[in-house]
Amino acid sequence: MKPFTAPLDDILFTLTHVAGADSTPDWDAEMAREIGAHFAAFAEGEIAPLDEPGDRQGCRLENGRVRMPDGFGAVYKAYAEQGWPGLTAPEDHGGQGMGALMLAITSEIFSGANHSLQMVTGLVPGAIRVLTRFGTNEQQARHIPGLASGNTLATMCLTEPGAGSDLSRIRCRAVQDGTTWQISGEKIFISGGDQDMSEEILHLVLARTSDNGVKGLSLFLCPSTKADGTRNSVTVTRIEEKMGLHASPTCQLAFDGAEAELIGAEGQGLHAMFTMMNHARADVALQGVAHAARAYDVASHYAAERQQGRKPDGSPATLADHADVQRILTEIDTRAMGGRAICHLAFVAMDRGDAPDLVDFLTPVAKVACTEAGMRAAELGMQVLGGYGYLSEYRLEQTYRDARITAIYEGANGIHERMLATRLLTGAPGAAFDAFLQGEDHAGLLPLWQRARAYLQKAADPTPLAHDVMALTIHTLLAALYARIAKAADHHPDPTRIRQLAEEGIRTARSFAPAHAARLGL
Repeated sequence: MKPFTAPLDDILFTLTHVAGADSTPDWDAEMAREIGAHFAAFAEGEIAPLDEPGDRQGCRLENGRVRMPDGFGAVYKAYAEQGWPGLTAPEDHGGQGMGALMLAITSEIFSGANHSLQMVTGLVPGAIRVLTRFGTNEQQARHIPGLASGNTLATMCLTEPGAGSDLSRIRCRAVQDGTTWQISGEKIFISGGDQDMSEEILHLVLARTSDNGVKGLSLFLCPSTKADGTRNSVTVTRIEEKMGLHASPTCQLAFDGAEAELIGAEGQGLHAMFTMMNHARADVALQGVAHAARAYDVASHYAAERQQGRKPDGSPATLADHADVQRILTEIDTRAMGGRAICHLAFVAMDRGDAPDLVDFLTPVAKVACTEAGMRAAELGMQVLGGYGYLSEYRLEQTYRDARITAIYEGANGIHERMLATRLLTGAPGAAFDAFLQGEDHAGLLPLWQRARAYLQKAADPTPLAHDVMALTIHTLLAALYARIAKAADHHPDPTRIRQLAEEGIRTARSFAPAHAARLGL
């Protein structure tokens, strides 16, 4: 088994030299490397070794409480003691006040080391962002310090048995009782809905306060412990049995008059929740990148060592000497690097704060491109290992299982494609993306993308075109980013590899973009 190695050089390369992190106000490349190196050492030495046994053992429900796999509580305690939960939390509430770019570094490394544990801890920054934007000063002072210290973990409670992507069907209801609210109803698919690592859990619950469709939804803070110290009326009714992420408890929760408090304005819950959802979607995109990078690391090392056949001169050959294996490894590596560049471009724009329309456009593009990359890379990595890839020994089958959910949760990829085609492409976000591409070396694909945009503006129903227009958009963006990668190659420790990836990425974009345009009828 190949131990996990954090791809820190690749991460810092794309952030600094491709996505333009130095254009943000507080970027410090030396500090970023130092923080990244510290977290990489922790992830490699303590978090990653729990990934395989955690997958085998899974979570269990005992006496109404979730028990995490052995060792998870201890490593989470170390994670909290080192200050990682508060990396981006405000300093005046006990955090370190770092920006989104530092989180992009640690989040990818965390997901590559142990996706299940990252899932349980990963909603804290989004919860803090919701509290910062919509909470009162008193709510912030009461809740953020616990999230920053690691004493509290957060959940996001949206989905119900009859309400998945259609949030207008939510039936979980909140009723005001004096100065407090009481929530009753059921939520499903709640990551980290319960666990025994943190002392407290803060559930962010979308519940109905009126019957006026989505305008009747409000957002609530529902702590696991009430003010008097007793347990709140939130019960775990089951843990889902899943294909992957066995060490991440995906819970069904029953709220039975649970005490809660309104955050933000009544009836504005969806607006507030989207703050957390957009953070989660960017995080999921990085999960896809992390799986792609892990697949490349495992497959490339195996291919370099496994002897198979002979070279033309008669000497023993390794798998890496064979053209088809080289093709597969290059595709995996290219997908990881390209996906990471998309994510980092979005994170830099988010951190800079001067292009919100571009961030809105890039978020669904990153989510689709990177999760598809993670799944494809895991599948190809298994192919390199042949029969051994199908065994649990080399761990790529777990990568395959864990990566699969990324295209489903935080909005199935088809929903993001539809959103791009119906709302973003033809509005201000699409114009912002067009303006961005104007200044890039886009391999000649910009006119094709512009024709597609104009075509959709005239379409009576753009939804049948959504998949192909997303694919065309991804290839056009990747062509521009691979051009940046090629120009910056000398800043990477292995410039030859980087140039090869850039050439492959541009060649792929030029080949596939016209095919998707043709499917649009252009």
